Amino acid sequence: MRCADLPGGPPLNDVPGQLRRVVFEARGVERIYRMGEVDVAALRGVDLDLYDGELVVVLGPSGSGKSTLLNVLGGLDAPSGGRVRWHDTDLAKASDAELTRYRRDHVGFVFQFYNLIPSLTARENVALAAEIAVDPMSAEEALSRVGLSERMDHFPSQLSGGEQQRVAIARAVVKRPEVLLCDEPTGALDATTGRQVLAALAEVNGSLGATTVLITHNAALGALADRVLHVRDGRISRVELHERRASASEVTW
Repeated sequence: MRCADLPGGPPLNDVPGQLRRVVFEARGVERIYRMGEVDVAALRGVDLDLYDGELVVVLGPSGSGKSTLLNVLGGLDAPSGGRVRWHDTDLAKASDAELTRYRRDHVGFVFQFYNLIPSLTARENVALAAEIAVDPMSAEEALSRVGLSERMDHFPSQLSGGEQQRVAIARAVVKRPEVLLCDEPTGALDATTGRQVLAALAEVNGSLGATTVLITHNAALGALADRVLHVRDGRISRVELHERRASASEVTW
């Protein structure tokens, strides 16, 4: 593992050769929120490159700006300044319609809370997401990828928390996203169940080649990543580069 401290400078771009193709390029990204009479800076000049097929963990305490960064990458929030380029598209300048197409066609989201429709089975929850995709896989294939082939006809109330989160992952990947953005996907889970969810994410990252960003405050999860970006006070303060990624079974917390 190698580390680099980044006092306002660019991120460490020393990554394995197979990850050299840049998917995201962010430069000078700022996000300022107006809270009454006060401006609150959630992001303060972030510079960042993300590479094709890598798994990145963004680590930081609550309020550090990591979720805001994820929302900007996912086209859910617009930066107040700077540039966020996904391939040849500058998300900072994209129209609402362009951002909608970007999110629909290219990005899968996984959040801490599963947001499954209670009256639909696991298969039906995933199939609903497939209906708006350009080239989806089948709901059955998506659920198989996360280890739920035997549970696809169960309703959310019949599934454990970890199983519900894996349904949420299947719902995100059924459209074959190029980018998978995960905000605290194990935050509500115990360690054993969390490892099952992490294993599902790692499998999807490996088999689909989706560039995967996982936001967490849990430092142990960094072992899973190609790189760990440490975020503090709206800036990337340090980057760790891992020569070997741990498996989910090796993660302890």
